[in-house]
Amino acid sequence: MILSNISVPLLGLVDTAVIGHLSSAHYLAGIALGASSIAVLFWLASFLRMSTTGVIAQALGCKDTNRLRMLFQSSVFLAVSFAITLILLQPLLLTAIAKLSGASEQVVNQAQLYFSIRIYSAPAALCNLVLLGFMLGMHYGKGPFYLVLFTNIVNIVLDILFVVVFEWGVAGAAWASLIADYSALGLALCLVRKLFIKHQIGWHWKLPTMAETSQLLSLNRDIFIRSLLLQLCFSFMTFYGARLGEITLAANAVLLNFLMLVSFALDGIAYAAEAKVGHAKGEQNERILRLWVRISVFWGGIFALLYALFFATVGTQLIQLLTDIPEVVAHAQMYLPWLTLLPVVAMGCFIFDGVFVGLTRAKAMRNSMLFSAGLGFFLPFVLTMSWQNHGLWFAMSCFMALRGATLVYRYHQLCRQGTLLQ
Repeated sequence: MILSNISVPLLGLVDTAVIGHLSSAHYLAGIALGASSIAVLFWLASFLRMSTTGVIAQALGCKDTNRLRMLFQSSVFLAVSFAITLILLQPLLLTAIAKLSGASEQVVNQAQLYFSIRIYSAPAALCNLVLLGFMLGMHYGKGPFYLVLFTNIVNIVLDILFVVVFEWGVAGAAWASLIADYSALGLALCLVRKLFIKHQIGWHWKLPTMAETSQLLSLNRDIFIRSLLLQLCFSFMTFYGARLGEITLAANAVLLNFLMLVSFALDGIAYAAEAKVGHAKGEQNERILRLWVRISVFWGGIFALLYALFFATVGTQLIQLLTDIPEVVAHAQMYLPWLTLLPVVAMGCFIFDGVFVGLTRAKAMRNSMLFSAGLGFFLPFVLTMSWQNHGLWFAMSCFMALRGATLVYRYHQLCRQGTLLQ
């Protein structure tokens, strides 16, 4: 799980590195704005993976193959429906990028170019979330690793071909990611089919009924709200950064890739926790459930400390690897200390997100996010607005810390009440 998730940010890192070595900062700022807008939409759909992992893990614990098939089909149906909706909303979304960012015309043009291509990868990207969630729930850890490794190899090769060799610029980076998403979908379907055969799950398709999707819809609603608030905070980082100038926007784009690297590495542990906690809940074994939580927290702490040390020692070299524009490098170095602090501050929210996904307690995740976004992000930002970009990074640090604290508190509350398995 850690290896597969650690390679996910390479999609963004490679795009940033290739574009970051073009002649002007507006290319890097444009791809930052366009890629961030796509990421907001696709990460909003992360409820598809989360809900799929939790319910599949519990159904596996109960050894209910009919329920496994029904839940999988319902999740795929929801993913395709959501993807079609995003494509139909493309004109409104392109307008929103221009209106909300306040960036220069050159930056907005590059962002809209990237977005108008990448949006057509929505069906593949969203179905991949469901297929990934299914593999995680089935405890098939190698599947996601093969899938993400394959996706990134395709993306890296095509990025170099389209941007460096063909000189397609930002459009080339968008086409590379789109083709990588559809290539991954083909591989993911093959991997999932093997799981169906191994566990003797019938591979016959039909449209799910409303009764079959009702539980998923309820679960997805709360996780969607949670994801919406999360992306609101991250989008605010990008769009407010655009108002501070294209150099600040480009610098934040580089540093946010560092944060994504941290998040996906810790999510590797969290994904394993989702599967193990969900399976333990399906078996109604509280002792094993609590054991997996303790193990996850231990390894999360180890990796958080390693990341902090890594950024503190080679952070400047990583920035220079991603861009050679002097103004962007100097600006990013000013805010590097925040990235050194964030892995330790954010560890709890990543690990306990995984625990609560496995428990399928979406309301607790939603309530934690509501509280943390308001009091942990926007309030600190308002109080430190005069700090400008430092205020943004301070708000992000408070946000991550409060998310973890509220989830840890709720987990111990469930333990005291004896309601973990309900």
